[in-house]
Amino acid sequence: MPTLSDLGHLPKRLVLGRAVRSDRLGESLLPKRYALPIFASDPLSSVAYATQEILIVLTLAGTAFLYLAPWLAVGVVLLLVTVVLSYRQVVRAYPSGGGDYEVAMKNHGQFAALVVASALLVDYVLTVAVSVSAGTDNIISAFPSLNEHRVAIAIGLVALLAAANLRGLRESGKAFAAPTYLFITGIGVMIVTGLIRWFFTDERLVAETSQYTVTPEPGYENMAGLALLFFALRAFASGCTALTGVEAIANGVPAFRPPKSRNAASTLALMGGIAASMFAGVTALALLADVKYVEHPCDLEGFANCETEPQRTVIAQLAAAVFGGDGSVGFFYIQAATALVLILAANTAFNGFPLLGSVLAQDRFMPRQLHTRGDKLVFSNGILLLAGFAVLLIVAFDADVTRLIQLYIIGVFTSFTIGQWGMVRHWNREMRASHDPADRRRMRRSQIINTVGGSLTTVVLVIIVTTKFTHGAWLVLVAMPILFVLMRGINRHYSHVSAQLVPDTDARTLPSKVHAVVLVSKVHKPTLRALSFARATRPDQLTALTVNVDDADTRHLQADWERFDIPVPLTVLESPYREITRPVVDFVKGIRRDSPRELVVVFVPQYVVGHWWENALHNQSALRLRARLQFQPGVMITTVPWQLESSVGHDDGDGRRGGPAPGDLRRGITDDQPEASPYG
Repeated sequence: MPTLSDLGHLPKRLVLGRAVRSDRLGESLLPKRYALPIFASDPLSSVAYATQEILIVLTLAGTAFLYLAPWLAVGVVLLLVTVVLSYRQVVRAYPSGGGDYEVAMKNHGQFAALVVASALLVDYVLTVAVSVSAGTDNIISAFPSLNEHRVAIAIGLVALLAAANLRGLRESGKAFAAPTYLFITGIGVMIVTGLIRWFFTDERLVAETSQYTVTPEPGYENMAGLALLFFALRAFASGCTALTGVEAIANGVPAFRPPKSRNAASTLALMGGIAASMFAGVTALALLADVKYVEHPCDLEGFANCETEPQRTVIAQLAAAVFGGDGSVGFFYIQAATALVLILAANTAFNGFPLLGSVLAQDRFMPRQLHTRGDKLVFSNGILLLAGFAVLLIVAFDADVTRLIQLYIIGVFTSFTIGQWGMVRHWNREMRASHDPADRRRMRRSQIINTVGGSLTTVVLVIIVTTKFTHGAWLVLVAMPILFVLMRGINRHYSHVSAQLVPDTDARTLPSKVHAVVLVSKVHKPTLRALSFARATRPDQLTALTVNVDDADTRHLQADWERFDIPVPLTVLESPYREITRPVVDFVKGIRRDSPRELVVVFVPQYVVGHWWENALHNQSALRLRARLQFQPGVMITTVPWQLESSVGHDDGDGRRGGPAPGDLRRGITDDQPEASPYG
């Protein structure tokens, strides 16, 4: 029969499944076919909103500057290819999974490493919030009536993702592989079909918003010179959301099957090629179909229900234009696949954040609990922490992608930049140590790639900070220093504690003698057990101690003490103000003051109960005493448990219930032998 303990673990087992042994960690390593959807779903899915973000900025000036979109898209693709090539050097040089953090720590020092860590932690949280919110947008594009439940849907999706990741890497990889590949296939078919229709048939792609005109925002009507350049750079910065998640593979190298570095580099190349092709194709189709997408729906002249209906996403408009309307099978396929992959794109962060948190915890910059693996050999605490922060962001910003996206990519480009310049230093050091011409040529080639990558990402980072600062990015620039200071503080705390715990000569010195103090409230079984245990330790001095808060009760206790002929003198402390804790603490302090080298061991009888509500009825004085005594140097606290009948069976972890009650074995009673009645 299942115990209450088993029933308490039932919800956990339903969500996570059975626990996995530590020696089976190798079985959770990923082949490339699962690693691609797990680590690359974020950059692959960003094609669903990267083009959209470029259009949002360009349409602030109406439709006059949409001609810039192809050039901006080319810039984003070139940047993506450069960053992918740069990270292929990272995974080969630093396969331990630290990614940009490890690169910065080893080549720039602690300060730069913590800047990278704070940037990545913020970016991972935003990845979950943005991806889930974008996925919710695509669900609403297919079913507009769900718009009022936007936040609830997004929170529910984060919870599902967290549960899936808590089940383990391989199981989440299998769950996420199909939607990612369905999305790649669907977008590929849509792009090819749309281009064939445009170039090889008489049909024209016509988006549902093509007949609308766009009202320019005040101040954007007639731009030229520096104003136009700044405007174009802002649109480019928004399009750079296509690069989010590229670094996740570098942080997840330990999760790959051997040869880890080679498999990670191959997955990076595959991801970069697919992402660049899809982004270029979606942007081309959006321009051919004359898609309009604006920050404020009522800026679309002709959109009759702009106050109540949400805009359809760019992907939704393209699917309807290519496959023949919003009731077609192709439309619903694309919307379902896009929504799924956007939601699952958050999985990139659910793998990257816990791994980075584990590395930081190992380096003592984060709580040690983040380095602990859970039942399924995943970093459960990191997963739960990420889900919690993502939910807070979703609630704070109403799951609004347009508002959340302004906070995005600052963190990831900060880590890109510092990491790439760190790799340049790494190759300098490696070339100084190598004398083989072939190796030096290979290192020089890698250094050139990282130099180009570092230069481009530095320029883009400046553009992003400059163009997005007043649009909400300042929140990230505030959050990153707070995280930086927090990690430095945690590290100082751990270092200070370690310094205090280094063994010295005093730690090896034996106490001059041991003074045992047994706390007494009544003459009953728990007290007698505590006295027996104390005597069994053979202390140099033994004191049975009680506090007089009621004269009648104390006289009754003294009478029972004599009646039971207990061979230990009873010491009574007076307490005119009816306190218990303070007199006991003062008594113990007095012993230590008179003999500083004397060890005081305080034996505290305590009931073990089986129901949560019983804790409120028992042990309160014992808990207060222990809380005060633990701060006294040279004092040990020994809890002497007495199991009440309600606790029987609650400690059986193997499913057994029942067994002898407290004291039964001493009376000769076993499970199959009932207690004899004292009355015959």
